[in-house]
Amino acid sequence: MIKPKALQKNSTIGIVSPSYWLEETILKKTTKFFTDLGYKIKIGASNNLQWGPFAGTPQERADDLHKMFTDPDIDAVMCARGGYGANRVLPLLDYELIRKNPKIFIGYSDITAYLTSITQQTNLVTFHGPMLTTYKNSWVDYNYNLMDRVLTGDNKINIKSPGSLKTRILKEGKASGPIWGGNMCLLINRLGTREALNTNGIILFIEDIDEYLYSFERMIVQMRTAGMFDKINGLIIGELKDMKDQDIKFGRNSDQIILDICGDLDIPIISNFPCGHGKYQTTFPISIKTAIDTSKIDAPVTITDSAVTKEL
Repeated sequence: MIKPKALQKNSTIGIVSPSYWLEETILKKTTKFFTDLGYKIKIGASNNLQWGPFAGTPQERADDLHKMFTDPDIDAVMCARGGYGANRVLPLLDYELIRKNPKIFIGYSDITAYLTSITQQTNLVTFHGPMLTTYKNSWVDYNYNLMDRVLTGDNKINIKSPGSLKTRILKEGKASGPIWGGNMCLLINRLGTREALNTNGIILFIEDIDEYLYSFERMIVQMRTAGMFDKINGLIIGELKDMKDQDIKFGRNSDQIILDICGDLDIPIISNFPCGHGKYQTTFPISIKTAIDTSKIDAPVTITDSAVTKEL
């Protein structure tokens, strides 16, 4: 794998909007959190574009991503927000350009498509983690501190859920492997394409937001039928925020759905882990070795290796 250069306190972070655009007031408020910490901020062109809900046309968003990676003054690229639209941009990306200019690239939600595609096409480690919208309501120390540890090169990072968000153990066990995953809709959307995620031997994490329970089951069934769970070493279900039911109750919660569809898998499975759309967001370095251990009461997830290089 190609590991990007580690983040430093005086690093320049480029802000890009490769999916939807972010309101200017939120953009200013959230970037100030980072400038107050000593980072330099460079706003990409996509943040000033609007094409319906999108931050410019697919080509304009692709061009901004390319500029972010080739700009020698930018040390890391953070997405302002997710939304929808990555699937229009992916065919326009110059993966060789990205491979030759390795940098930290971080985001989640719709950004899942970029993370999996870039890492699979280039071998560059990308990062599923906080964006500017993570901090639109308030600063969250848990999110920043963990992101800082991952992006500055710590290893053996033992991730425990914050006290208000308890991890649940659905199936016990220990497992290790490279960590891959993200938003369920985006992972399913890439099935049948060249960007489809290869799940063999990995720790898979999945999350989603604002879904009906029947829709959640439908996605889990599709993933199982497509073979996405057949050869995984472990399964992490992130916090499933704003799940909904219909007038006629579905009769099973999300954990019961997971066990109903995947309970026969001989792997550890945990749920309600802070890697979704909720207040608390783990930074997972895509493709880096990670371990699950449910023998401990808090079922920690450990990022075993450093995800960045500290070489000058």
